[in-house]
Amino acid sequence: MIFRIDRRTGTAVYVQLVQQVRQAIRMGRLTPGDQLPTAREVSEDAGINPNTVLKAYRELEVAGLVEARQGSGTFVREHLAPLPDNLGRLRRELAAWAARARAAGLDVTDMQALVAEVAAGTVPGAGEARRAV
Repeated sequence: MIFRIDRRTGTAVYVQLVQQVRQAIRMGRLTPGDQLPTAREVSEDAGINPNTVLKAYRELEVAGLVEARQGSGTFVREHLAPLPDNLGRLRRELAAWAARARAAGLDVTDMQALVAEVAAGTVPGAGEARRAV
């Protein structure tokens, strides 16, 4: 797994690491039993303090997503919920939507905000649309 750190976002680096691991697990890029890179590897590759990586890994462990094995490393836990069968179709639909959004002038941050708003059900006027269905 390669971590991408964006220092311009204002989001703490350890939070970015946690978010990226969570997303990789949700999307099936990390599966139960997969080993995360060592804190030293992440530190050297991303140019960050190893303690920052350890803080992120501890947070993931507290959340029950990974487990640290003494002398072996940090691994994705075995008991994660399975991914939906239609994940591939959903990914393709989302990729097509993202292409349309880019063509309309949205950048990644705009798209993330829009998806978060829709997923949270906080889209203005969405309540009326749901009641009409």
